[in-house]
Amino acid sequence: MFTDPVKNLKALGLRENDIVADLGAGTGFYAVAAGRMVPQGKVYAVDVQKDFLMTIKSKAREANLPNVETLWGDVEKLGGTKIGDEVVDVVIASNILFQVENQERFLEEAKRILKPGGRVLLVDWSDSSDLRIKTIIPKDKARALFERKGFAFNRDIDAGAHHYGMILVKQ
Repeated sequence: MFTDPVKNLKALGLRENDIVADLGAGTGFYAVAAGRMVPQGKVYAVDVQKDFLMTIKSKAREANLPNVETLWGDVEKLGGTKIGDEVVDVVIASNILFQVENQERFLEEAKRILKPGGRVLLVDWSDSSDLRIKTIIPKDKARALFERKGFAFNRDIDAGAHHYGMILVKQ
């Protein structure tokens, strides 16, 4: 994985009552870490792969994190996360931007579910050290994509040797 979810979430500055959506949650590295950091909040772990959601559910149960809820959904479809409009404080987009076919639609869905002033933690690959990755979205292109969709760049974070990280805010 090469990046530390806890360190990245600390750089984001989660608050204990934040409502978080981990889009493309995978096996739950961020969802479980966020669940621990928002004990009075909620974490929606959204993925299209049901096996991953079962893994997250199991990890959350083992960690006694009833605030982590798994949602089967399509992050590239408007309304596909099944989360209401302007519900979440934070969207986590980790190692997902390079995978989605429709980046515009992904960003529209992230924007739809975020409250005004809500934040996005974007972490993605900065190099192809993992040979399975064929397409890298350069940091400047990722930032431009978000800015075109109405997000403001807040700051960069150190996401490790093989990743870039940034925080963006819904305008």
